Amino acid sequence: MYSIPENTMKVLWITNIMFPEARQLLEGNREFKASGGWMLGAADALLLRSDIKLTVATVSTKVKSLTRLDGNRITYYVLPMGRGNQRINPEYESLWKQVNSEVRPDIVHIHGTEFSHGYAYMRACGSDNVVISIQGMTSACYHYYYYGMTKFDIYKNLTLKDFLKGSIIDQRRHFKKRSCYELEMLRMARHVIGRTSWDRTHVWAINPEVEYHFCNETLRPEFYDGSMWSYEKCDKHTIFLSQAGYPIKGLHQLLKAMPLILSHYPDTTIRVAGGDITKCDSFKDWLHFSGYGRYIKSLIHRLHLTGKVRFIGNKNAEEMKREYLASNVFVCPSTIENSPNSLGEAQILGVPCVASYVGGIPDMMKGNEDNLYRFEEVEILAKKVCKVFTNAEKQSNMILTATKRHNPSINSRQLYSIYQSIINALCLPL
Repeated sequence: MYSIPENTMKVLWITNIMFPEARQLLEGNREFKASGGWMLGAADALLLRSDIKLTVATVSTKVKSLTRLDGNRITYYVLPMGRGNQRINPEYESLWKQVNSEVRPDIVHIHGTEFSHGYAYMRACGSDNVVISIQGMTSACYHYYYYGMTKFDIYKNLTLKDFLKGSIIDQRRHFKKRSCYELEMLRMARHVIGRTSWDRTHVWAINPEVEYHFCNETLRPEFYDGSMWSYEKCDKHTIFLSQAGYPIKGLHQLLKAMPLILSHYPDTTIRVAGGDITKCDSFKDWLHFSGYGRYIKSLIHRLHLTGKVRFIGNKNAEEMKREYLASNVFVCPSTIENSPNSLGEAQILGVPCVASYVGGIPDMMKGNEDNLYRFEEVEILAKKVCKVFTNAEKQSNMILTATKRHNPSINSRQLYSIYQSIINALCLPL
């Protein structure tokens, strides 16, 4: 028999990233650029409830032993990374038992399926009160890791970094290994949380007996201030990408479409958030120069795109919002995605969006299907972008749809309801 606390629901989150507050407590008064914005937004919304006690646990190389940190509203546990986040670390299981005995969670929410520490918790503590959030479905994504590139493209552009730390092919192999944890976790799972027909289908294919709970994601709070894209205020013929550090994000396909776009709009430019992966001006740059960066650099040269692509560096939420609003079109050219938050952020601001028809993206583009294209058809991508440039003011406005989909209050209530339903089921007599 499992008992529900009279007043407070004790929730344990297991994450793949460390919250900024935990980093500050662990490493001192430093400013950190937050990752995992969807989790931060969900936590903020959930903690508006007075009957929630939230504990967040993750792993880090910054600790040598299990470390507890007491934040303002959240208690954190940090496990040592040990021999690597991607391999089974036997120490995890004993540490998770200790965390579990101290927290005594009513519900355990594992964010993501592809890391060994989440799998270790389930092995050590069971899965009855565990729910797993689907993020990217690594077991499905690794097939498309360098889609749109040939092995000749990869081998021709190998760099020192590739030889020392692994090429794109090695990275894909690494993705495939990570998928093993995902498969085992999902086979053990009794409950999962997803948000697209794509992730629901892939979960069903792995474990048809698992109970699937639908819940949309909450975006970073900076995107809820009512800011709205305007054609009059945007930089005309500017394409914005939220990231392009590795092949899945599809920058190479957009570059292939650019000559056709430029033949109609010669002043078109691409702005890419994140570090310049093509930079190789110093010895330090050379050491960090990847094969994919070299391939992108070669495409820019071969397609005469010099000066047309600008990497604008890492941006915080406010800076990203300004980039979205300044662009003429946001393009999501990914080889595979579930539900990219970047697309949701662009939509909630009213930015015209063009996206590849892959994974869960079609679910996010309902009402704007005309701006979808097959990933491999760069000519169609070029046509869709040119259409936006020509008729930007007449584009389907996705603000209302995105606002409803990413509503923090609605999503928080739905998440709490999922937690409560799992706990209630555990309370039923066997």
